[in-house]
Amino acid sequence: MDEFMQAAIAEAQAGLIEGGIPIGSVLVHRGVILGRGHNRRIQQGSAIRHGEMDALENAGRLPASVYRESVLYTTLSPCAMCSGAILLYGIPRVVIGENQSFLGEEDLLRARGVQVEVVQDSTCMAMMQTFIASNPELWNEDIGESD
Repeated sequence: MDEFMQAAIAEAQAGLIEGGIPIGSVLVHRGVILGRGHNRRIQQGSAIRHGEMDALENAGRLPASVYRESVLYTTLSPCAMCSGAILLYGIPRVVIGENQSFLGEEDLLRARGVQVEVVQDSTCMAMMQTFIASNPELWNEDIGESD
């Protein structure tokens, strides 16, 4: 496994330790992590702090040229909101830890020219399966399926 997916997994594990949903992400530009983050919706009472959004926020405001040369690593297939951010900033490549627990907007990303690579990492899958089985209400809320 490459070092950037390992960093995204470390973020997911940090989120789990904090009592949150174990999804992590890193934004990488020319081999350097610019931003790292994890799902903080529970911890911060946030409506939008998914792992990818947290990594982008933690990277700070960047020139468009940096986004266009970056890769976003995420432990789980990105939802519509996070995929929208990927498209908005023109991030050309996304590496996904797994898409068995949740299949996000990969087809949309591909249709818009984003290179999508899914690695089906066993650590990512086990982390999400365990969390979903133990916390179905939190999971459903996070993906917008809660009342």
